Order: sequence, then structure tokens, then C-alpha cells
Amino acid sequence: MNFITLKNITKSFNDVNVLEDINLEISEGETLGILGRSGSGKSVLINMLRGTLDYKPDSGKILINVAICPDCLTVEPPSFAGKKCACGCELNVQEVDFFNCDRKLFAAIKRRISIMLQRNFALYDEETVIENVMRAMSDKYQYEERIYRALELLEMVQMNHRITHIARDLSGGEKQRVVLARQLAKDPMLFLADEPTGTLDPQTAVKLHNTLREGVKDDGITMLITSHWPEVMTELADNVVWFEDGKIKEEGDPHIVVENFMATVPIPKKPEIPEFGEPEVVLEDVKKHYYSIERGVVKAVDGVSLTINKEEIFGIVGLSGSGKTTTTRMLMGLTDPSSGKIEIRLGDEWIDMTKVGPLNRGRIMPYIGLLHQEYSLYPHRTILGNLTDAISLDLPAEFAKIQAIHALTTVGFSDTTAEGILDKYPDELSVGEKHRVALAQVLIKEPKLIVLDEPTGTMDPVTRVVVTDSILKARTELEQTFIIISHDMDFVLDVCDRAALMRGGKLLDIGTPEEIVKQLTPDEKEDMLKREE
Repeated sequence: MNFITLKNITKSFNDVNVLEDINLEISEGETLGILGRSGSGKSVLINMLRGTLDYKPDSGKILINVAICPDCLTVEPPSFAGKKCACGCELNVQEVDFFNCDRKLFAAIKRRISIMLQRNFALYDEETVIENVMRAMSDKYQYEERIYRALELLEMVQMNHRITHIARDLSGGEKQRVVLARQLAKDPMLFLADEPTGTLDPQTAVKLHNTLREGVKDDGITMLITSHWPEVMTELADNVVWFEDGKIKEEGDPHIVVENFMATVPIPKKPEIPEFGEPEVVLEDVKKHYYSIERGVVKAVDGVSLTINKEEIFGIVGLSGSGKTTTTRMLMGLTDPSSGKIEIRLGDEWIDMTKVGPLNRGRIMPYIGLLHQEYSLYPHRTILGNLTDAISLDLPAEFAKIQAIHALTTVGFSDTTAEGILDKYPDELSVGEKHRVALAQVLIKEPKLIVLDEPTGTMDPVTRVVVTDSILKARTELEQTFIIISHDMDFVLDVCDRAALMRGGKLLDIGTPEEIVKQLTPDEKEDMLKREE
């Protein structure tokens, strides 16, 4: 049965159309995949269907067929027509003009819509996992019913081993799964997922995809999902819409649309491995051990030794829990090692990164750039402000603008688009665009050493190629050294000269990315490598 109809939807921000003449029909129980580059309008459509007033269409209509109780305003999908509401009245089908209906009906429909946003965990940090899920439930459930329902949902998202943990202490992947359980706890009739796995490692992403299939799709809930992972479209979606510049470019069978979209993605050309300079980063027998009452000694990093040379693009790869992020934090001076040596060259001197203070690692920090996977921009500053004064880059006004545009074009924006977004605020950009601005924020200061932690997390395939080219170009033109921490082996193959494989806190091997691929276990290949060998 037809559930949602979009008729001639157009939406603009600052006189720029982000959606233009969109016409779509979504059936009840259908999973619609929305594919497209960053900034193509995917997230705008998701927020519009959520009923966010700032995203109200400038023209056109969103028509929703719902079964409504005339007495208590209970709202259900249209297939519930003729059934009895909990109050005893019969549910009647009504076509509702979503943004132009009665205020109470609008609110009633919104309560039946759940949404998972990119990079937004929206949890009560000081409460336990199970308390977070129970909070999301309707008052129609008794307390004991809420407990059992919460346990059922946490088992579905594979978080039943963390029910008493405080939300603040969870990892990003664990938080995302709790968010999913919370959204399912609302018993939605429409589930909106905007890049729900964009910042997750493949292993956790697969778990989340399976839960979306089991808890949403197989349960007959209508779902719209955006993703930059083509396989999400082919595995979950019944139909796919390809957005480009705010318009529908193609619609239809997921395999066909995805294949046509991927045909537009250029293949990066990796240059020959250059001759490197002198050693620039040295780690010798670095260890980080934690002590747990339950588990005893936890060896997060156990005896890592490696040397990274000037102008090298070096990858550190491994699954979640392999120790790569902890190694990087020690390298950056953000976590102190239990033992071992960590040194970075500054001019002719070697700086001991295990020693604090302005005369030790404080001296080199201004020359190191870090893009963390949980990056954030300053929300109340424009993009120009984020690229200049917000990061203490004190430049004359006109020169600051020139530098900002250059940094933005380096990460894949066209000259026109780069100039056009300088006066915008981060919330006016898509998540993928914000990711690129964050990378530009790192590059604009021209650091000598750049650390990128999962740099491809929210990037569509085309943008990934642009970022690959940006890194290779920055290495050549600015003589920069890159360390890339990633579970994305395809990206490492495209951009890195050498890579180190970590597993269980130990560094198992160092070699070219191609040599590292040969050392991967079948499980690691499944989770880290998508292209054929």
C-alpha cells in the first residue's frame, strides 16, 4: 500500500536549491535506499521526512497515508485501517499533508517516526545502557514490560553484555548500537537512517546492518536509509534513488542503480613509491598495559616498534581492539605509555613524546595535525572562521580567504563551491562536507606530520578518491608525512606506501599494503577488504 508520496518537493538554503522537484512514492514496508555524493541532498530529505521545521519544503507536498483514531489520535500505518485502537475506536485511513495538517496530528505522526543521524549518539551520558533504552519507551508499557522489552532490544543489537554500563563509558560503535535500540523502543512506523554506520569499523557496521534487517526491515517497518557504502544499498534496500545536485538522477533496482553510480567513481592512480627522507618517527618496544579487577592485566599495546620516514604515507591497520588507536594516542602524546621509547624529529633534534612540558613534546605539537574520527567543527563560526581564527591561524582578511579556498579545493570542493560555503555555518553542510572541511582545517596549518584517524568514515566513493589525491598532492607539494589509522584496507592500498598490521595489541608485520593483504586472516579480509585480490 502507498504510504508516503512526495510531490514536486523543492527546498533551498540561502537561495541555493538543495532539493529540486523531487517526486517519490514509498510503499508501506518498503526499504528505500538513497545514494549520492556528499551534499547531494540526502540528509536534507531525511530531516524533512522527520518533520524538522527548518527543513519544511519551500514548495510541493509530503502526503502520508495513515490510519488514525478519531478519538485519541493514535496513528498507525495504513494497513491498520479498520482495526481497533487501544481506546476501542476504529482506525480510519486519512491522507495527511504532513507540514500543513493540524498541529496535534503533526505531533502524533512525528512521534511514530524514529531517526538515526550521522555522528549523533543522543544518549543520557550518566545513565546506564538499559535506562537509556527504557526512557525511549511509550507510557503504555508497565515498568516490568519495559525491562523485558529493553533486554530484548539490547540482545538484538548485541549489547546485552553492557546493560549496566554508563553510556558515557561506551565506545562509539557501542553507543551507536544503543541509539538503534532506543529508536526501535519507540515502536516506529517509519524508520529514518542517515549514514548510520558512517563512523563505524566494518565489523561493527555489519552488526548494525544485520540489526537493521532483523529489527526494522524484517519486521515490516518502512525504512529510508542513506549510505556511502554501496553494499548497504544492495543488501538492505528494495529500491534505490540516486541523488545528484538535489535532483533524482536514477531510480530503480538496487544492483543496477549502484552499478551505474559506481561507474562514475574514478579510480585513483597511485604513483610509484618515492624515495623517502630520513627517519622522522621512531617507536621502540612501546607498551600500554591496563589493570582490571575482572580481567587482570590488559595488554592494549604490547611491544610495538616501527620507524616512519619523512614524506612517507604510512598506514596502521587492524580490526577494532587491535591496538592501533591506542598506539596513535601514545604517539601524539595524548596517552602515556607504560614503557618504551617514542621520538619525533624536529629539525635536527629528536623530541621525546613521553615527556610533558613546553620544552619537550609541547615544542612539536604545533607541527602535528590530527584529524580524529570524532572530529567536530565550531558550530557558531562560519567555515571561514573554522579555517582561520578558530584554530589560531592569524592571517590578513583577504589572504585568509585565499588560503581557506585553497584548502577547500585541496579536499575536493570546486573553486565556486569553496567560495560559496565560506560564510556558511557547519550545520548548513552535509556530514560528508563537514568531514572534508575538518580535513581542510588540518591541512591549512601545513603541519609537518599529519595523523588521520579513520579519514574515510563518512565519505562517499567519489570523495574518497578526491581525498586520496589530496593526500598524495600534499605529500609532494608540502613535503608532509602522513600516518593513517584505518580499518579500510582498500583506502590503504590506494594511498599508503607502507603499512603495519596490528592484532591483539601486537605489531605482526610491516610492508607494502599489498604484502599486508597477504597476511590478513579470512575474517580480517572479510571486514577490511572489499575489492577482489
